[in-house]
Amino acid sequence: MNYSDSFRDKELVQGLARRIAELTKGLEKPLVFMEVCGTHTMAIYQFGLRSLLPPQVKLISGPGCPVCVTPNSYLDRAIALCRLPDVIITSFGDMLRVPGSSSSLMEERAKGADIRVVYSPLDAVQIATKNPAKRVIFLGVGFETTAPTIAGSILAAKAQGLTNYFVLASHKTMPQPMAILSADPELQVDGYICPAHVSAIIGADAYRFLCEEYKVPCVVTGFEPTDVLQGVELLVRQALAGESKVEIQYSRVVRWEGNAKAQAMLADVFTPFDAPWRGIGVLPGSGLRIADKYAEFDAEQAIPVQVEELKEHKGCLCGEILKGKVSPFDCPLFGGKCTPESPVGACMVSSEGTCAAAFKYGR
Repeated sequence: MNYSDSFRDKELVQGLARRIAELTKGLEKPLVFMEVCGTHTMAIYQFGLRSLLPPQVKLISGPGCPVCVTPNSYLDRAIALCRLPDVIITSFGDMLRVPGSSSSLMEERAKGADIRVVYSPLDAVQIATKNPAKRVIFLGVGFETTAPTIAGSILAAKAQGLTNYFVLASHKTMPQPMAILSADPELQVDGYICPAHVSAIIGADAYRFLCEEYKVPCVVTGFEPTDVLQGVELLVRQALAGESKVEIQYSRVVRWEGNAKAQAMLADVFTPFDAPWRGIGVLPGSGLRIADKYAEFDAEQAIPVQVEELKEHKGCLCGEILKGKVSPFDCPLFGGKCTPESPVGACMVSSEGTCAAAFKYGR
């Protein structure tokens, strides 16, 4: 038996589902819980967990995919940079297929731009070391999970004295959008399945203000079927008891204080700023830009470029899907004009995107 098999045990999963059904029996209004992690979204669809839950419990997907929440303006700047001479763009794979206003990095690579997929920001540093005559730009997209590794790449480049390595930063931090969604009267979320990877960095205590200010329960949850259902059960029990507190279901990984070393690295290399989120807007203090003392590594500051006028894709409901207000199946483009092979919106591109998960696994 693999280690993960114990978290996918059929009897345990069904037992948790029965317990949730028993707890919620007779509720007139469904309890609505939102997951804000793309890996949770994929797991919920992959294992058909919605089908196991009673009608009194509804799971909706929020802005948990970093590629999906990255606005077109960032893609447009990356595309403009890739068209400059002597530039190498490096990125995680998902970013290449996300449509910008009029093109994508995949299309630009097909036209001859030097765009390379890497598995670590340190791979991009190595490319810069081997190509001193080129300006190597890493597309720094992600939440608090990946931001420390990108910070580490900047520190590594500085230690090596590299002058040709840059990061185009678009890092987001998770608690702020959860606060915005909590305050939205149209949404009315009864609890959050909090992200596990992010929480391993920032710590579970980072969500305490949501419980205190918005009276919304939070449970930091793992990714296996038993993890998710146990997290749902904990949220149900809090909701029924009229409680709002933070609980850690994923105690085998997450601690209250998080990872102090990673937090210190983030505080050194980055500084908070008001970041734009696709479909949500500009959220105060929700992004991380490169700190002034590392400005020589900031592609946006160090490499001027003319960026095309921003255009949004008509009919795409990615923004509303990211806010949990509609499902992928409500989008008129879903499965027709918008598919993983020919995506219109970012939610269909990423392996963590809600539309991609819905398309692959169905309801």
